Amino acid sequence: MKYLSHLGYKVAPFKIGPDFIDPGHHTKICGKTSINLDSWMLSKNYNIENFQKSSLNCDIAVVEGVMGLFDGISGTSEAGSTAQMAKWLNLPVVLILDARSMARSVAAIVQGFENFDKNLNIAGIIFNRVGSPNHYRYLKDAVKDNCKTESLGYILRNEKISLPDRHLGLVTAEEFTMSDETLSLLVTMIDKNTSFKDFIHKLAPFSNNHYHVSDEGTRDKEVVNIGVARDKAFCFYYKDNIELLKKSGAKIVEFSPLTDTHLPDNLHGLYFGGGYPELFANELSCNISLLKDINAESHGNMPIYGECGGFMYLCSFMTDENGKKTYPMTGCFNFSVKVSSRLRSLGYREITLKQNSLIGSKGAVLRGHEYHYSTLLEDMSKKTFLDNDIKDIYNVTKRDGKTVDLSGFLKNNTLASYFHIHFGSNENCAKSFVKACLKYKSME
Repeated sequence: MKYLSHLGYKVAPFKIGPDFIDPGHHTKICGKTSINLDSWMLSKNYNIENFQKSSLNCDIAVVEGVMGLFDGISGTSEAGSTAQMAKWLNLPVVLILDARSMARSVAAIVQGFENFDKNLNIAGIIFNRVGSPNHYRYLKDAVKDNCKTESLGYILRNEKISLPDRHLGLVTAEEFTMSDETLSLLVTMIDKNTSFKDFIHKLAPFSNNHYHVSDEGTRDKEVVNIGVARDKAFCFYYKDNIELLKKSGAKIVEFSPLTDTHLPDNLHGLYFGGGYPELFANELSCNISLLKDINAESHGNMPIYGECGGFMYLCSFMTDENGKKTYPMTGCFNFSVKVSSRLRSLGYREITLKQNSLIGSKGAVLRGHEYHYSTLLEDMSKKTFLDNDIKDIYNVTKRDGKTVDLSGFLKNNTLASYFHIHFGSNENCAKSFVKACLKYKSME
């Protein structure tokens, strides 16, 4: 993406799957918000329309895949895979093949990819973590002699271009910025050791001229103000979620739980996304005036929605991984959260609402995912910690239809869970949130 931007192209970035972190880096590199595409959470038509809309007025689109090319929700189906999305969008695929400690064997791997799905357009290969130019010659000769796919070049092993990571994945773009030196090195490596520039000119032009829907023209008049927590601690939001709220009539007012001592004025709802509140627990807990503001609004029945990191912040206490330090949070729920050193849950989820709520009516079905390293200290299996004022309003299943113990807690008009919802999975989700905020506004 940086190389294409360097060449003067306006790049439309995309990421397949529910990941929040990679799109953040894409956005910083391209100067255009990266969009998530997902064939399990979202319908085929939604993905196609989103791709067309988001690539308008751009020169080239780059879609980063998820896991391996054919990896999806099961071992027997292409559902959820990069390959499926490439066929839905009719896009060519460039394989990035880790060639460390390999030579002629890469031809067998490439042959396998070529033959696995004849309906897929594999247009080129770039070999990653190559030892030397001479190593690349072995790789290129092996592929040329045994495969149909063109070798486009290589990236040498170089620790200077590795990105730092931690639990949940890479360090976020809000906390880590690649240096100009590193970006320049990346551009030079691609320019010097690949034929990507020539490859681009061979690509068939992509036309989305039939996409005529004006996003602005279909927006409702702004009727409510929704505060969205956004800073280093809370940065996991699908752009679609924010845009669908705007389209439904919300004005988005961003604020920082880390640095703002009070909530913005004249709010009618609050949205706390995921992120890394555990890394900033001390700063969050010391911002006492804001904690009190949020707690008061929750008790005053303001519509408040929190997911994952946002849910942790809406609890009463957060304990660190070692169990030595406990930090007070907003106290909207009488729960205690403990950070863990291991992954507690991961996977796609589908929820059905047990009752009417700020994100939909009883029986509404929404899709998203769960991914967290913390857990409630209370015994969730018994649900004995639920008081008369707190209800669990989610019925949850995994992508295979099996039930999973994941709750959606509702107290007053505050709804929170470890579940990340993609609002695009149900067209009424954002509308319901705005409607709840409008009702609250009318009662002020």
